[in-house]
Formats: sequence, C-alpha cells, structure tokens
Amino acid sequence: MNDSSNRRHAMVATQIASRGIRDTALLEAMRAVPREAFVPARLEEFAYEDTPLPIEGGQTISQPYVVAAMLDALELTRGDRVLEIGTGSGYAAAVLSRLVRDVYTVERLESLATLATRRCRQLGYDNVHVQHADGTLGWPAHAPYDAIVIAAGGPEVPAPLLEQLAMGGRLVVPVGATPREQRLTRVIRTSADSYTREDLGAVRFVPLIGAAGWEEDAAEAARPAQRESQPHVVSTLVREVAEPMASIEDADLGGLLERVGDARIVLLGEATHGTSEFYRMRARITRALIERRGFTMVTVEADWPDAARVDHWVRRMRPPTVPARAFTRFPTWMWRNRDVHDFIGWLRAHNDEVPDPARRVGFYGLDLYSLFTSIAAVLHYLDDVDPSLAAVARHRYGHLTPWQGDPAAYGQAVVTGAFGGCEAQVVAMLRDLLRRRLDYQHVGGEEFGPWRFFDATQNARLIADAEQYYRVMYYGSRESWNLRDRHMFETLEALLAFRGPESKAVVWEHNSHVGDARATEMGVRGELNVGQLCRVGFGTDRGTVAAASEWDGPMEVKDVRPSHPGSYERIFRESAIPAFLLHLREPARDEVREELSAPRLERAIGVIYRPETELQSHYFHASLPHQFDEWLWFDRTSAVAPLGRADTRGAPDTYPFGP
Repeated sequence: MNDSSNRRHAMVATQIASRGIRDTALLEAMRAVPREAFVPARLEEFAYEDTPLPIEGGQTISQPYVVAAMLDALELTRGDRVLEIGTGSGYAAAVLSRLVRDVYTVERLESLATLATRRCRQLGYDNVHVQHADGTLGWPAHAPYDAIVIAAGGPEVPAPLLEQLAMGGRLVVPVGATPREQRLTRVIRTSADSYTREDLGAVRFVPLIGAAGWEEDAAEAARPAQRESQPHVVSTLVREVAEPMASIEDADLGGLLERVGDARIVLLGEATHGTSEFYRMRARITRALIERRGFTMVTVEADWPDAARVDHWVRRMRPPTVPARAFTRFPTWMWRNRDVHDFIGWLRAHNDEVPDPARRVGFYGLDLYSLFTSIAAVLHYLDDVDPSLAAVARHRYGHLTPWQGDPAAYGQAVVTGAFGGCEAQVVAMLRDLLRRRLDYQHVGGEEFGPWRFFDATQNARLIADAEQYYRVMYYGSRESWNLRDRHMFETLEALLAFRGPESKAVVWEHNSHVGDARATEMGVRGELNVGQLCRVGFGTDRGTVAAASEWDGPMEVKDVRPSHPGSYERIFRESAIPAFLLHLREPARDEVREELSAPRLERAIGVIYRPETELQSHYFHASLPHQFDEWLWFDRTSAVAPLGRADTRGAPDTYPFGP
C-alpha cells in the first residue's frame, strides 16, 4: 500500500472502528475513498487527522468519525437511493457512492457544487448526482429516498425533506434552537404522516440555510468569522482599557486582587508549556494571593506523586520514599525549570513563617500520567499499615507490570483484545482502601496519619483513572480529554474537602484546561475542562519557547512565529503595549468585551510545537471574553531554562529537584 492508503487504513482503525462503528461495508468504503482529494491542496497532509478541516467557500469538511457516524445511523443497504443535503467538498457523497445504488446531493454554493461534480467524475464515482439548489427543499424529481442525510444544522427537520422520505426511510439531521448548537436526530418514517425520532447526541454543524432552514442573516451572525470592525479598531479599544505592566515584579496587582474578591479558586493559564514569563507571572500572582488573600494550595498540571515530593519539602513534612526524584518523565522541563525552582524556594520560606502546620501552603499535582509511580506509592503505604492488604495489592496491580515501560501499549492491548484489562482489579483496590478509612487514617499520628491515608487513596484513584485513560485514548481525543480533565477537577475537589472549608486553591494549567471549554471548539467536540469556574488566560505574539518536535523527543528552544493576522494575538500585538492585564468580564468600556466576543483564532502550544504547520496544529476558534475573566499579555516571551544536575548539586537529600 502507498502512504495515503496506509493512512486511510490507520484512520479507519483508530478513529472509526475503535469507536464502535461495525458496518463492514462502511469501513471498507472509508478505506477506499481518498479523503486528501476532497480538501484544499495545502491541507492534504492533514486529511487523515481526527478533526474537521476548512474547505473552499468558507465551509468545512467534517471529521472522519462524524461522517461515519451519520452514515452508520442511516442503516444503508446496497439498493438504496440516498439524498444528501450539503455536498460540501463531495467527500461524504463519494463514501455513500460505494454503499448504495444512487446518491443525489444538493449544494447551496454553486462553486462547491461544481467542484464536487468534477472531483467525483475524475475519481469515477459515476452514481453521484450533484445539483446546485436550496437543499432545504430537497430534490423532489428523484423522490422518494430510502435515506436522507443533512450535513448542516437547522431549527427543525425541514418538512419538504420529510415528505420526500420513503416509507420506512431513515433521515439523519442536526437540529437545534440556535444556529450554533444542535442535537443529531434520526427520523424514521412509519406511515404517510407518522415519524419516530431518536436523539443521537450533541453536535455542531454549519447552519442549514434556505427556505425551510435558517435565514442567511441569522446564520451569518453565528459563524466563527471576523467582525466588521477592523483589527486596528479593536486594538485601539484594548489600548484604552488595558492595565500596562512595566515588569513582572513591579506589576500592580491591586485591581486583579480586588476583582478576585472572595473567590475560593483562581485558575491561572498559559498559552504554552515552555515560556518563562508565564511561569514567573503565575508565581507573582500566586504569591500575592497567598499573602493578601489567604490562599492555601497551589495545584498544578503535574503528576500527584511528583508534586507530593515538592509538597513535603515546602511544608517540611516527612519526605515520601517514592519517587526518588520528581518530574523525570517527559516533558521534564515543564516543572524541572529555574522559574519553578525559584517559586518553591519562596514557598518553603513563606511556610517557615507559618506556625500552624495546617495553614501552610501545599503544592499538589492534578494529572494522571503517573500510573506506575502511584502503584509504588500505594504499595509502600500498605507495607507500613497493612502488609496483608499490600500482598493483595501486589497481586492485583501485578497484572499491569508488563506495560510498566509503556502504559499506552496497555491500552492498545486491551482495545485489540490481546489482553482482558485490569479495570476490576484497580477499582477493587480503591474500594478496599476506602473501606478501611477508619482503620488507617490515623496510623502514624493525628497530624500525619490522615494525610498519609489521603495521599494513598488519591494515588489509588489515580491508578483507576489512569487505567481507564490508557484504554479510552484509543477511542479518540474527546473521551481521553474528558477523563483527564474530570480527574483533575475531582482531585481539586478532594483537596478542597480535605484541607477544609477555609482552604483556597490556585490552579496552574494550560489555557486549554483553564479556559471555559464552552467558549471554544472543544465545547463543540463535547470536551470538558476545569475552567468552568474562574479563569485567567495568558498569551504572547513571538519569542522563544521550550518544546519538543514529537512526543518523548528532546527539548528544543524554538522560535515562536509571529501571530496569525486573524487571531486574538495579532489584535493584542497591534495594541503596541508590551505587557498588560486586561479585564474581560466587566471591562471599563463595554465595547471591548463586545468586539472581542466574536470568535477568532487563538494559539495554543503544548509540549510539542510544530511551527511549520502552526495554523492547523496550534490554532483554534474561541470567544475570549467567554473563555476567560482576565487576560495577561506579553508581546515577546522567552523559553524556560531547564534545571541540570549542576543546578541541584549539593542539595539536601530531601530536596525535590535533587539529582
């Protein structure tokens, strides 16, 4: 097979079949149709990514799984005649042509109809018939249809299409009260004037425009397009209300702290995982929240046992036996860097001035990647408090041992049926720990015993969630993203409950976790995040960043490309203020929030940065004032400096970043 064929087969296996699509004819059709032929040439390399892509006419081609799910819901047979509304690039029609006798497809935009016709003819899909017309009215000349699929969202199921459905025919359509959000609905005609309906879940499609759909003006208002206001107009408004910062250390945080008020949780984001200014500004705000607002916890996008090493050091608690070194897995620079080193040094000095151990500020990890380190922590705890249960735990967790070097391979083994999985064992272990709460929680003394029990149960919860995470990651990004963010949120909730009603938490995570997902494309894809609370986002235009080119690759200092002309970052760049804080919830001028609310591109760089494909790899549409309450801007930023062995030479054995 050639490279494109290999990628199609991989797409079908990992994005479609693994998510539950079992129709062998449909899977074979999607293996056969070259998706790269239905996207603009500049996007061919992304044709088999698990994502929608922009196409001509300002439209999009749905992600492969969405196409498959809609066609699967039609329950097609080879002799069917199918009507498609919304031809787009022609990809879905091409897939349909491999499944049924005839495909009639209607496209509102003449340019797309012409392009789809040419593509299908060139590729030999001769049973695809394309018409340029109002799709909401269907194509009566060829009715009735055994199945109808509508690739755009309307306020209701168009009556003309119901009339053109054959008896027993199936119709699948996104329906919603607004042009921006819909529920995928399946309709089956049971008699001349009777239909059954079934809700298939939340989706988001472009608006269905036409006589029996949305009016064009209403649909245009819902599109993620640029406002009529030119970027320089918005930049001028930003310049008028922004709170400039001469430097991080001298920044006036009085306004921000006043707006924080009595909030119990403040979430501090970052547009990249490797930018020094973001770490230093979060540290500066966190110090102010601790000193002036009584915050008692710093919670970070890091693994629980690694952060526990730091926590024990800053609170001068008995050091944990595992892990011997903190933050040694990829990406090590994310927490083993000079800026974090300086902050935890400050945190330890601050705690030394707090006489009550219960009021000392803790440092906690919210993430779930530490499957085997957490297993070691649970076993170490049980060896101390209950050797008999420790033996049971070793047996249960031992089923995971073959994948200790590569937990992701465990998920693959379960998904492919090569291994039955360990869900029952890890859940049983967590239940046994919780059942022994009264027996264990004071072993080690009133002061330290409850914390040791809490730490052990959190590690056991992490093991159960991580086992599930590595299984569901093969079913797609949405499921794994939601599980991970749910784990982080539940860990935060557990910490607040353990530390008591007076506790307050600062959260350090990427913008994609901190910002409200409902204001971004992630909300459309059904993803959750902890940002559905309170939020401070960070952004930059250019500079350098610490990142890798691929997962588990070496850290590189990379140049951050100047921002895209259609992005929020370009607006802030053109404000000509090098660094500022912008209040978004209730700005001094309402026009600022109004002008920034229209969805625009926003950049996100994680531990991997690929500037050569930046637009496709690192930008998404968002509505910034709905995503964040505050925005911190640095026009030019620099990469974090990772800690080397020389930086920690001579440190005490308890030092969390020690060699």
